[in-house]
Amino acid sequence: MLQRQPIATAASLAAATGLTPPTINKSLAHLERIGVVTEITRRQRGRVFSYPRYAEILNEGMSLPDRGTAQ
Repeated sequence: MLQRQPIATAASLAAATGLTPPTINKSLAHLERIGVVTEITRRQRGRVFSYPRYAEILNEGMSLPDRGTAQ
């Protein structure tokens, strides 16, 4: 689900997957511990999580090619 929605709350993930909030929160805690997701709000409730590496992968190749300096 985080590939479809790389920035999400536990509630939105629970609604999208049908998993219980405790299962989602435990999974997010594990993913955060191993460095897959990052909690970006620093709050106790309504926390928002990011899957930054996936966003980086999507952005690769999206920048314009460097044409060097004009001469």
